[in-house]
Amino acid sequence: MGQCYGKGASSRGAAGGDDFGVVAETHSPPPANGAPQTPPPRQPTPAAAAGTPRRRKSGSTTPVHQTPGVAWPSPYPAGGTSPLPAGVSPSPARSTPRRFFKRPFPPPSPAKHIKATLAKRLGGGKPKEGPIPEEGAVAAGAGAGAVADGAEAERPLDKTFGFGKNFGAKYELGKEVGRGHFGHTCSAVVKKGEYKGQTVAVKIISKAKMTTAISIEDVRREVKILKALSGHNNLVKFYDACEDALNVYIVMELCEGGELLDRILARGGRYTEEDAKAIVVQILSVVAFCHLQGVVHRDLKPENFLFTTRDENAPMKLIDFGLSDFIRPDERLNDIVGSAYYVAPEVLHRSYSMEADIWSIGVITYILLCGSRPFWARTESGIFRSVLRADPNLDDSPWPSVSAEAKDFVKRFLNKDYRKRMTAVQALTHPWLRDDQRQIPLDILVYRLIKQYLRATPLKRLALKALSKALKDDELLYLRLQFDLLEPRDGVVSLDNFRTL
Repeated sequence: MGQCYGKGASSRGAAGGDDFGVVAETHSPPPANGAPQTPPPRQPTPAAAAGTPRRRKSGSTTPVHQTPGVAWPSPYPAGGTSPLPAGVSPSPARSTPRRFFKRPFPPPSPAKHIKATLAKRLGGGKPKEGPIPEEGAVAAGAGAGAVADGAEAERPLDKTFGFGKNFGAKYELGKEVGRGHFGHTCSAVVKKGEYKGQTVAVKIISKAKMTTAISIEDVRREVKILKALSGHNNLVKFYDACEDALNVYIVMELCEGGELLDRILARGGRYTEEDAKAIVVQILSVVAFCHLQGVVHRDLKPENFLFTTRDENAPMKLIDFGLSDFIRPDERLNDIVGSAYYVAPEVLHRSYSMEADIWSIGVITYILLCGSRPFWARTESGIFRSVLRADPNLDDSPWPSVSAEAKDFVKRFLNKDYRKRMTAVQALTHPWLRDDQRQIPLDILVYRLIKQYLRATPLKRLALKALSKALKDDELLYLRLQFDLLEPRDGVVSLDNFRTL
């Protein structure tokens, strides 16, 4: 979709299926009028009612295999048991038909929790569960929630953002380069100022489509995040934000090299290990930077990584922060957002944090190495079941020719227990990617662990001190690199080391 960074409300996938924000199964609609009624159809099974194809009977089934991982210690706390139900027999999809490889699943707005806040401000009770009213319509029904929705619809929406009003005087719009659910992206030339003569990308969001306070807050938050995330080579540069009576204009760096997904397809769906490493390192570096700034992206996928030029070795840029949100290290989010093929299990369980981005990177790495998605089905509900229950297939071709370190890397990222996944910075020290010449960024996990240590009881501190003496050199590599990044370098670790971050 080029450089169109838009997102939209929940919609149906091209192959059919449930709304993205709805995980529960729903019955299929009745046949249209005029359809033959004889012989009478049998009652569908739950699986058929959910809109998923029935499993065909076969003389043999292919079991899920687990390959032994490379012993690589990680200082990340292992946690307890997996939050998923035990005893479920996995049945992963083995491949992805090419015609289904690039089908979008637009998610709902990540700001649904704002609705409850608005209801409290307006004096209403608990907001009614259901879709957010569009075009000023009030959802049908009685009760305190309906009253709150009516009050919100009656109050006019404030669609002013405080952005500059002189877009036409500063930029000359060019041709359209992409289109999304809430707007489109055009190229433009800067008329005056510091970047005069430079070609940029302008994301144009129509105010007419901002029909709720939530959609307005989404735009406001996206601009705020783009302003906060500046200074990384793999982040799309933010230049300006303007508005007029009709639109909001977000001015950013123009990336003309196309999407990562397009290059994957151009290579026949697979990268060599060395080429895949170069891609994954860039992804990990920019995601580690976002996490350190307290931002979780929540929609990492090949379509959201653009190359700056058509050159084969051009750097990538992370785009589309429409679903991103600010998050504290100890905070958990509960709204279901993202793209179906890349969504983490804990997102479907409505309790997740930055580890959800790590899962998405694992899916991207899997695709780079073999050309297929690790979790696939013809419907969204089927994809969700695969994400929750299936294990990635690491045995069929081309995995026998993939190195053990690469397989271990993928398995650590696609661990359904988020507490056992590596962080983005830890992944950069994994044997598959380790490079002594590469600068390792500071990990937000270090701040979290130091904070936990300072709050621990004296007995727990003594126990941790005793355990630290048993660590080996390989286990201390990651911690040494992190310790060297702390300022001031006075030999003491405290929260003051993070105050300047």
